[in-house]
Amino acid sequence: YKFSTYATWWIRQAISRAIADQARTIRIPIHMIETINQINKIIREHLQKDGKEPDVSVIAKEVGLSVDKVKQVIKITKEPISLEAPIGNEDDGKFGDFVEDRNSLSPMDHILKDDLKEQIDEVLDQLNDREKAVIRMRFGLMDDESDRTLEEIGKELNVTRERVRQIESSAIKKLKHPKVGRKLKNYIEGWK
Repeated sequence: YKFSTYATWWIRQAISRAIADQARTIRIPIHMIETINQINKIIREHLQKDGKEPDVSVIAKEVGLSVDKVKQVIKITKEPISLEAPIGNEDDGKFGDFVEDRNSLSPMDHILKDDLKEQIDEVLDQLNDREKAVIRMRFGLMDDESDRTLEEIGKELNVTRERVRQIESSAIKKLKHPKVGRKLKNYIEGWK
């Protein structure tokens, strides 16, 4: 055999690998590219022959993969859409404007949280400053929303952790009074 016989194959492979590596936003492994190409070829053949896309089970049978694997491969082939892609006219906004942020609160939850915070502030106003500070730190009602240990609170207030426990106990006893706790009753019942 001549060198050109081997060189042609290696050059073709190098080109196809370079295309596979750089053609997509998200890189797909070479072995998956081959499977994707097989599936696309089968889909094209069925479209030409039958005029419609074949069922996933038909594709799976022809490729020799499970139906779940074929579904997974088809899912991989979809091109990602940029969140900055414009929708409609340029002034209509970007795709990212319409994607839900599941980590943020809904407007209703935001209102309820603010209302609950106001109600808690009103209830805590029944306590003296030291009790209020202990309850806020102990139950994460500060701005950072992290609850602290008795020892951490004790260091901050320059008292022992046993004294912090006593202050907390006294404050909770006051908060359990029916007159004081009535304001938070709706929230407590909503969580049950």
